[in-house]
Order: sequence, then C-alpha cells, then structure tokens
Amino acid sequence: MNKALQESAATQKVTAPKTAGQKPAGKKLDWRRKMSDHVAYALLAYTGLQIWVTMGALKSGHSSILPYFALIVLVAAIIPACRMFEQRWDGISDSEASNPELADRFKRDRLVLWLCALGLPFLLTGLFKVAYSLM
Repeated sequence: MNKALQESAATQKVTAPKTAGQKPAGKKLDWRRKMSDHVAYALLAYTGLQIWVTMGALKSGHSSILPYFALIVLVAAIIPACRMFEQRWDGISDSEASNPELADRFKRDRLVLWLCALGLPFLLTGLFKVAYSLM
C-alpha cells in the first residue's frame, strides 16, 4: 500500500492555483472518473436512505423479519444496477473521456442516477407498506 501511495504521489502533477472559472492546470477532463465518483456517492446515499426509511417503517409497528430481508435484497440489488450504469461510461475511449461535447449526456445520466438514488428508497418502502397493508 505504501508503494502505491508513493507511486501515486510521484505521478501527480503539480498544479497552479485555481483561478475563478478555470480548471487547475494539469487536470484533464475524464467523464469516466467523474461518473465513477458519482456512482460511489450515489450508492452511499441510497444505502443510507434505504436504511433510514426502512428503520422508520419498522418503528411503525411491523414486527416481521420481512422488512429486514427486503432491506438486504434492495441494497444488494442496486449494486449491480449501478455497476451496469457505470460501465456505460467505462467503455468509452480515452479521447471520448475528455471530450467536452459529452457534457450534456453526462449531466443527463448524473441526474437519472441521483434521482434513482434519492427517490428509490422512498418509493420502494412505500410499495412495501402498501403491499403489507393489503395482506
């Protein structure tokens, strides 16, 4: 690990101070890395929200183990879905990864990712509550 940290520090470029509205010198635009970061943070947000919303539903009086099982399944199911989403961006070439013309596509995909990460926990818990009340 120490060797990897030393190699990483050696390969990083020294950048000039950032001025208003400019990217730091030496930093290259990479849509793949940006999407990978958003997927990682969206997974954290989704998991935290799903746990918080499910725990709130459990406090409302349901004493079954089904909500716990559903929580595990929902968190485990979102990981492959996000990985497939991320692979769309991993598959682009190096020249496309730094193409500023992909900004609109990136913004759209980022919006969809965050809407799902923030909305699905509430939607899925609501659906489980409705299904539970019908039983």
